[in-house]
Amino acid sequence: MTKIDWDEYKEYKKTSVYEDNFEILLEFMKSYYNMMNPSEIYDTLRADDIAEMMLDKRCINDAESLESLLYKI
Repeated sequence: MTKIDWDEYKEYKKTSVYEDNFEILLEFMKSYYNMMNPSEIYDTLRADDIAEMMLDKRCINDAESLESLLYKI
């Protein structure tokens, strides 16, 4: 399983056009790790404490909920 590199995320965040940290994180996952599969992204986010809090804050409890958000971005 992939671990989120938060230092690289902080660098990526400096150039992002998004304001929401979670949207930036999703774009970072797609760009930096080349992840396109919602299940893979969801599993990676669930395995990280900070990302898990972001998921919980948005009531995202499964990959399907995340998938709908991914296609809005």
